[in-house]
Amino acid sequence: MSKWKNEDEMFALMREKLYTPVVGDILDQKGYVHQFLPPDIRPLKDDMKLAGKAMTVLMIDVFGEQKKPFGYLTEALDQLQKNEIYIATGGTKRCAYWGELLTATARTRGAVGAVLNGWHRDTPQVLAQNWPVFSCGCYAQDSSVRTQVVQFRCPIEIGQVTIHDGDIIFGDIDGVLVITKEIAEEVIELALEKAAGEKLVRKAIEGGMSATDAFAKFGIL
Repeated sequence: MSKWKNEDEMFALMREKLYTPVVGDILDQKGYVHQFLPPDIRPLKDDMKLAGKAMTVLMIDVFGEQKKPFGYLTEALDQLQKNEIYIATGGTKRCAYWGELLTATARTRGAVGAVLNGWHRDTPQVLAQNWPVFSCGCYAQDSSVRTQVVQFRCPIEIGQVTIHDGDIIFGDIDGVLVITKEIAEEVIELALEKAAGEKLVRKAIEGGMSATDAFAKFGIL
């Protein structure tokens, strides 16, 4: 039986009780061994944490002024829904993919975070909104004449991970991972059990039990 009544409770539990290493361990056990995004995608602040549903965005490089600046960026932003995470990739990272006004739009629409396989800008203004953004770093170069959104709510790939719209995104100081939506509830339940078990193992080790004996007893390390 699930430990939550609805997705709001599920995501709240993830943010409160889970951390990416324990979820990654469960994914490995289930045979999903390539679910972490590249390690250069980092939170703007170490205490930022996100859990929500992917709203996938595909970008491309452009060169010079466009008939439709930014492509479908505003359309993608305007249809964000509660508990979604804007996750974007594409192009060669020639400019910033995120900033102050995009943060304000997504936050106001009830989205719970952004993950960029690229740069962000307006760092002080983004941080002031106290809303989780993960990126490859900061770079002020504008996107209007350098990149555009060509499609959203479509399959994308970041590193070795294929991400579908609605997959679960979970991120913290140790990285960002993707839980395929078809197995998400099972993985989250098992991760909650493992997180609780790790607390017991730590308590036993701090009480004098050897690592070998602890692993033999609990099967967790």
